[in-house]
Order: sequence, then structure tokens, then C-alpha cells
Amino acid sequence: MEAVVTDVFTKVETTIAVEATPLSGPRAWFAFPNPVNDYAARTTAGLVIALAVAAIAVDQWWLYAVLAVGFVLRVAGGPRYSPFGRLAVHVIVPKVVKKEKIVPGPPKRFAQAVGVAFSVTALILSLVGLGLAAQIVVGVLIVAAFLECAFGFCLGCYVFGHLQRAGVIPDSVCEACAR
Repeated sequence: MEAVVTDVFTKVETTIAVEATPLSGPRAWFAFPNPVNDYAARTTAGLVIALAVAAIAVDQWWLYAVLAVGFVLRVAGGPRYSPFGRLAVHVIVPKVVKKEKIVPGPPKRFAQAVGVAFSVTALILSLVGLGLAAQIVVGVLIVAAFLECAFGFCLGCYVFGHLQRAGVIPDSVCEACAR
């Protein structure tokens, strides 16, 4: 057990050093990985589902806040700041899933930003006493996270692709997506 914990911390320290190398200064703090392992994204979506189901069941504003903060942290720096992202990237995927499928990062970041919009909306609805509305919004979020987790279909990435083809998102944001 101690060896596994030591191994995980060594990998985390190595990853932090590697992630910080390409950029320096404040920009590096908010760099999102590109490309990303799709299995890590799917695993993170599974963790989000668990928290979101708990938020709906308990219907407490602070659980919606935890959900929203998680999305904000993932938008800010991918798995760097997110406990769910770290758990998925550094523990669950390498130790349990043991698969890798590399996909572009910008659509995944967009999907996380959509998650911010939904979870913050749920938080606000809960704070103003509209618990049922908050539960419905998080229910929609669960559907999107389930599609990602179970089938590898990222609804946010799908929307990103359509927005890029429509010219709303420039090709320079994700050149691999524009092909």
C-alpha cells in the first residue's frame, strides 16, 4: 500500500513538473492539456455523475457549489487543480482502466465550461429556493456526463465541432479538430 501511495505522489510530482515546463508565469497556471486521454475524461465524468446524483438526492446548495467548483477547476487547468481530474489521471486510469485514447483538449475544455454553466445555474437556483429546478438542471448534466462516461460521446465536444464548422470557434483554437 505504501509503495502505491509513494508511486502516485511521484507521478503527480513528475506530471506537475512536465506540465509547467512548456509555459512559464501565470499563463502556465491556466494551461489545459492538449491532447488528453479520453479514458481520463470518461472516468472524470463518472466521478461527476456520482457527485451530481448525491447533489440531487440531498438537494443542498453546498453540494451544487462543490460540483460547480470542480468544473471551474477543470476549466482552469484540466486535471492540475481538480481532485476528480487528479484521481482519474493519476490513479484510476493507470491502475484500473489501463487504456489510452488520445483526443484533442480544446473540445474537452469547452465541455467543462458548459458544465460550469449548468452547475453554477443549479447552484443559483438552489440558493434562491428553487431546489426542483436545480435538480432538473443537474439531471441534464448527468445525462451529458453519462453519455461521456458510458459511451465516450462528449456532448460538449459535439457542440464544439458544430460551432467550429460554423465559424463561431476559429480553426486556430483546435487545428486537429478542423481537419
